[in-house]
Amino acid sequence: VTGVSEMEAVLGGDIGLEELNGYLFSYVRNLPNDKKSKLTVANSIWFREDKNRLTVEKDFLQKNADYYNAAAYKSPFDGQTLKDINNWVKENTDGMIEKILDQIDDDAVMYLINAIVFDAEWETVYNKANVREDSFTAIDGNKQTVDFMHSEENIYLDDGRATGFIKPYAGNKYSFVALLPNEEIAIGEYLDMLSGEGFLQTIDGAINTTVSAALPKFSYDYKIQMNDALKAMGMPQAFSPVQADFNKLGQSSRGNIYIGEVLHKTFIQVDELGTRAGAVTKVEMKDEAYIETKIVNLDRPFVYAIIDNASKLPVFIGTVMEIAD
Repeated sequence: VTGVSEMEAVLGGDIGLEELNGYLFSYVRNLPNDKKSKLTVANSIWFREDKNRLTVEKDFLQKNADYYNAAAYKSPFDGQTLKDINNWVKENTDGMIEKILDQIDDDAVMYLINAIVFDAEWETVYNKANVREDSFTAIDGNKQTVDFMHSEENIYLDDGRATGFIKPYAGNKYSFVALLPNEEIAIGEYLDMLSGEGFLQTIDGAINTTVSAALPKFSYDYKIQMNDALKAMGMPQAFSPVQADFNKLGQSSRGNIYIGEVLHKTFIQVDELGTRAGAVTKVEMKDEAYIETKIVNLDRPFVYAIIDNASKLPVFIGTVMEIAD
């Protein structure tokens, strides 16, 4: 097993690299984009300007340009490069994320940066009369007084372990999905049981009925180093100075090229007007035999996602454990 085959298995399942590149190119190109629901994806490659130390394969840069529209920047990796990378991030997230890097490490030879922005209005904007203060129980048990947005929705979810609803954005190209674990199931336990396949099955099993929904207003940014998560998923060799194999990327005179760090930073804001996040086809539904109003009050930790209605795949997914001040 090589580092490359490990990465292919984790990131693409049983799909080969060329096929995965083609699929992702097609998927991103076909994501809906209009004035009321904007989703933009930007990629860039920054590599150290030192030909005695690093030689980058032209084919690597070309494939990233062809499949991912990635701009390539040769830079001295000094203070100005740090500013340039952070400015690129700020510009390509509409200012939602100010920066991704605090410093450039001496042993860093390349940064691959991906930015996603989602900005959409709700199909039905909340009236002020439908926004009321109530209590949210955070992950640590503390009670928080927050603004809840009340609405009547039409798509109900129930996977046996959680209930929720789907709320459309304007244009009906994207939707907000909320899943609230049952009282006796902790959010961590629910996440351990939730798979990608299970998530899609829950969306497929959506029921067309009236839902009395209460969604707290929330806004936060989040930064995580993903090295341990990716290793645990089955690709440890990519992070090993000895075992990593990135010859198709380039060569370094100082030894093997390997992944030093994978950083992920997210911003999301959900309020009366819609959603901003730094990620007509209808969801197929089943009808119930009778109309019963379901109640979903997101007053404790819950899972949320923003899905592309055509594929039902999430472009953003996360959890709300507490409401930031």
